[in-house]
Amino acid sequence: MLDIKYIRENPDSVKQGVANKNSKIDIDKILDLDRERRDIVTGMEALREKRNKASGEIAVMKKNKQDATEQIAAMKAVGDQISADEERLRVVEDDLNQLIMMVPNLPHETTPVGRDESANVQVREWGTKPKFGFTPQAHWDLGAKLGMFDLERGAKISGSGFILYTNAGALLERALISFFLDIHVTRHGYSEVFPPFMVNTQTMTGTGQLPKMAEDMYQLNDQTMWLVPTAEVPVTNIYANEILAPADVPKYMVAYTPCFRREAGAAGKDTRGLIRVHQFDKVEMVRIVRPEVSYQELDIITGHAESILQLLGLHYRVVELASGDISFAATKCYDLEVWAPGVDKYLEVSSCSNFGDFQSRRMNMRFRPAEGEKPVFPHTLNGSGLALPRTVIAIIENYQTAEGKIVVPEVLRPYMRGLEVIG
Repeated sequence: MLDIKYIRENPDSVKQGVANKNSKIDIDKILDLDRERRDIVTGMEALREKRNKASGEIAVMKKNKQDATEQIAAMKAVGDQISADEERLRVVEDDLNQLIMMVPNLPHETTPVGRDESANVQVREWGTKPKFGFTPQAHWDLGAKLGMFDLERGAKISGSGFILYTNAGALLERALISFFLDIHVTRHGYSEVFPPFMVNTQTMTGTGQLPKMAEDMYQLNDQTMWLVPTAEVPVTNIYANEILAPADVPKYMVAYTPCFRREAGAAGKDTRGLIRVHQFDKVEMVRIVRPEVSYQELDIITGHAESILQLLGLHYRVVELASGDISFAATKCYDLEVWAPGVDKYLEVSSCSNFGDFQSRRMNMRFRPAEGEKPVFPHTLNGSGLALPRTVIAIIENYQTAEGKIVVPEVLRPYMRGLEVIG
């Protein structure tokens, strides 16, 4: 969340920033509540001072055997007013906190300004689109023919938008997860964690999924727990409500989880095949860093995601998201989009974001820059490294042959029992 002091001191830039994110949050209402809160606190401090002074006077009067009835009544009235003001303060602070939690993070000054994805900017690309001497098949045709997944039975089990991987498809999915984790741990220096797949409301609020995006998430019937939409949520929250020592920052963590999303706002979009589903696997990188290096860290984490695609030999492009397209909690974001020739489009397989101190402030995670120094909020970053099943789509469609088979990328063969060709 944003610091209320920053909002108070920079109202115009905050208003412009939230407008650039297409948010209609009323900043003036927040400022009014903040002003009311501070007025109540100031008034209560004056009343407490008055009560303390009266208490001393009453003690002297009683010691001198003087009648203090009138002063005691006056002090009681002051006490009643303080109690009333405390309740009023509680209501105002609740209203203020609810509004502040709905304020999005402000776009970084270098983030392109635009209402939607049409304003996104391509930064670079790697490799070239493969050329085929035949018309490449879409993954939903080729994968089904090769028995890699069964979407009809997946729908029978759970409903539309759920994948049943089978045979080489199941093996490929598991191989990719292991490959991703191994590269990030052994080459990129991440520590692997294996977090819970269910989290509480406080945890979802800490990373910014709640309260804004509740309709896109799966909540359990007890109303207190949620299925994780991404490993970002449990992993970033590991150090919530803690003060880390100087030597504990930076922290680099990587985790695999299944991800669960309703995709409430995506009805009718990319519903065929594996492109948009309610449950998918993903390996997520999380970095907790010192504020002064966080934008260099964004380049690093993006490079780590890119390296996976390069090792797989997949053509991709890096796109910087416009202010109206980045997530609620992010200040700057790069998407990695891999080319899928069968469906003839680029597909997002990674989103790498810097959140500044937005998440750490929400979850009250702090660190000491040096021993004995006052705790401050670190910056948090995360990036998909990578998301499945779109990586599976890219492999099926880019590595297909004229005979309707799929060549297994060389780097994956040790993870697939030496399998070289599917089909």
